[in-house]
Amino acid sequence: MVNLSSGIVALGANLPSSAQGPVVTLHETVGILHAEPDISITALSRFWRTPAYPPGSGPDFANAAALIRTSLTAEALLARLHAIEAVAGRDRSTGRWSARVLDLDLIALDGLVLPDEATLRHWIGLAPEDQGRTAPDRLILPHPRMQDRGFVLGPLAEIAPDWRHPLTGSSVSQMLAALGPEGLAGMRPLDPGDLGAFA
Repeated sequence: MVNLSSGIVALGANLPSSAQGPVVTLHETVGILHAEPDISITALSRFWRTPAYPPGSGPDFANAAALIRTSLTAEALLARLHAIEAVAGRDRSTGRWSARVLDLDLIALDGLVLPDEATLRHWIGLAPEDQGRTAPDRLILPHPRMQDRGFVLGPLAEIAPDWRHPLTGSSVSQMLAALGPEGLAGMRPLDPGDLGAFA
């Protein structure tokens, strides 16, 4: 009997790939993820249009969140997500917070706290001025910036508002509310009519 874990993946794109826009890239990526033999998508948010972070760092993003079931370990799942990014043309040498063809972030897997509580607390508490300069050399779960990012929490609140952070105990709805109105500033769900125009 295969043990399955429940996970959260955040999807984003703000550069064209193979002459197609970011929304099409995300649509295709959803299909690729769901076709993986050991990953299945159980819920998917709407696609959202969100300003690039930090402000002025590139064109608007298309973002979404997905709930998945997987038989993969956290490390193997992250490697699979990075491989899908690479096939789409993601260049990871351009630095953090740069524009990208595809960004797949593993946000959480079951109730795992990786590698340990102290390390997670360190990265959650990292000063804003250090966040763009330093990156962990190992997988940190849940994603240490999830509670700060409206572009993760907004879509995620559509499909898992009651999911609770295993370290802080805060729900997605509570984390989103804590950001205040500015947390979703400039963000909006994409209507079907918007999808083709978002290049």
